[in-house]
Amino acid sequence: MAENGIMAHHRMKFGVFMAPFHRIGENPTLALDRDLELLQWLDALGYDEAYIGEHHSAGWETIASPEIFIATAAERTRHIKLGTGVISLPYHHPYMVANRMVLLDHLTKGRVILGVGPGALTSDAAMLGIDPARQREMMDESLGVIMRLFTETEPITHKSDWFTLNEAMLQLRPYQQPYIPVAVASAQSPAGPRLAGRHGAALISLSVPRDTVRRTSLSELWSIAEETAEEYGKTVRREDWQLVIPCHLAETREQAIEDVRLGGGRLIKEYFGEILGNDVPDVPPNEVVDFMVENHQWIVGTPDDAIAAIDRLQEISGGFGGLMILVADWATREKILHSYELLARYVFPHFQGTLAGIKTTARWASERKEVMQGGRLAGLKRADELYYDRKP
Repeated sequence: MAENGIMAHHRMKFGVFMAPFHRIGENPTLALDRDLELLQWLDALGYDEAYIGEHHSAGWETIASPEIFIATAAERTRHIKLGTGVISLPYHHPYMVANRMVLLDHLTKGRVILGVGPGALTSDAAMLGIDPARQREMMDESLGVIMRLFTETEPITHKSDWFTLNEAMLQLRPYQQPYIPVAVASAQSPAGPRLAGRHGAALISLSVPRDTVRRTSLSELWSIAEETAEEYGKTVRREDWQLVIPCHLAETREQAIEDVRLGGGRLIKEYFGEILGNDVPDVPPNEVVDFMVENHQWIVGTPDDAIAAIDRLQEISGGFGGLMILVADWATREKILHSYELLARYVFPHFQGTLAGIKTTARWASERKEVMQGGRLAGLKRADELYYDRKP
C-alpha cells in the first residue's frame, strides 16, 4: 500500500465520512445541494466510498435519513460506493433497517454498505427517550438480528425489551453476496471494535480518539477487534479498517491553513464546544487550525504533507486499509472541491501503486537517453538520405 512497506500489497481506499457539518445561519437546502455536488465530484475523481450520517438535533448535522440521501446520490453517481455513516441502530427497528438497506442494495446494483453505530448525539437519544448508557448494548443486539436477517432464510422470532420479531424474514434477499458489507463505527470506546470482531465486520475509527475516560490507542483498537473475532470464530482484515480524519489541501501549507482558519475555528468552538459541550482546545478560534495540525488531529497542508501524515498514521496504527476524509464545510465551495482534487491527483497514486510503471519507464528511458537520441538522429538522417537520393 504505502511506499514505506506497511501493507504494501494492498491498494489503499479513499473516501469521505459526511456527517455533514453545516454552520447555523446558512440556507440548509443549498447546503444539502453542496453535499450532493461533492459526491458527484468525488465519483468523477475516483474516490472509493462515501458514508452518510444520521442526526436529528443540535443544528449542524442535518441529514436525518442516510438511506434517502443515498438513494438520491446513487442516481447522480456511477461508481462510488455509498454507505450509511452511520445508521444509529437504537433509533430503529432492526427489521426495518435490514429491509431498507436490501432495497437500496437492489436499486444501486450493489453499491451500498451498511455502516452502523450507537448514535453520536445524546440529544437525539433524549428526544427518542433512549437511555444513552444502553445505546451500545442496543446496537449490539440490533446488529445481531440484522445479520441473521441478511444470512438466514427461515423465519426469525426475537423478543427484546425494545423490539419484537414474530416469524420475520426478508422478502428481498441482499443483492450483494453473501450479503451487504457491514462496517461498525468506533468513535471513542472499545465497543465498536468488539462489535466488528464479533460479526467479522469492517471497522471505521476516528484516527485520534477524543473525550474518553481511558484513551485507547489505534493499535489497541485493532487488537480488540482481532481478539474478539478470534473469540467468536470470525475474521477481520486490516484491509477493511478505515480511519477518519479532517483534511484540507492547497498548493502551499500556508494557503491551506488560511483557507480553513475561520471555518475550522467555528466548527470546533461553536459546534463541538458551545453546542455539544465537548472538551475543545483552549486556544482562540483563529488558532484552532494550528493547534489541530500540530497535534496531528487534522491534515491541513500540501499533498506532500498529506502523504507524510498518512504514513505516520500507518506507522502508529500498524497498518490500515482506507482513509476517509471527515467532510467539513469550512472553506469556500471552490477551495473544498480543489482540495479533494489535489488529494486524488497527488496523494492517491502514492498509496495505490499507480505510479510504479510510470516511474520505472521514465527512469529506463532517462538512463538510455543518449543511445535513444543517437537512434533518433540516425533515423532522421536515413529519412533525409532516402528522400534526397530520389530527387533528380
